[in-house]
Amino acid sequence: MRKILLTLLLANSLLTACASSASDAPAKAVEEYLNALVAKDAARLPTLVCGDWEEDALIELDSLQAVNARLENVACSQTGTEGNFALVDCAGSIVLTYNNEDQNLDLALVTYQVVEESGEWLVCGKQ
Repeated sequence: MRKILLTLLLANSLLTACASSASDAPAKAVEEYLNALVAKDAARLPTLVCGDWEEDALIELDSLQAVNARLENVACSQTGTEGNFALVDCAGSIVLTYNNEDQNLDLALVTYQVVEESGEWLVCGKQ
């Protein structure tokens, strides 16, 4: 009886871990996108966004070329859905430095739209 109970508890723990990992996928996709953006990784960025939003993402990347950028205290989480999109909100900021002056872009002002395509979660817009 103890073995059965122990096996059931272990299975429940594994299933809970897998479920929470899957629900975190849209938030992780946004965090990867933000990291590629501030790293100015033009090769990786298109792999993190849907085709419909690639041009907008590259424009956003271009706007960071003349500044140093870093993420500060970023934490993202899925807050809901809208049609096919998962909605993701983030706390923290993108800190832009130009001529030794910092400007903070508050990520809490944006909701990211993330879509699953071919098993991958991709950033596909902002609200």
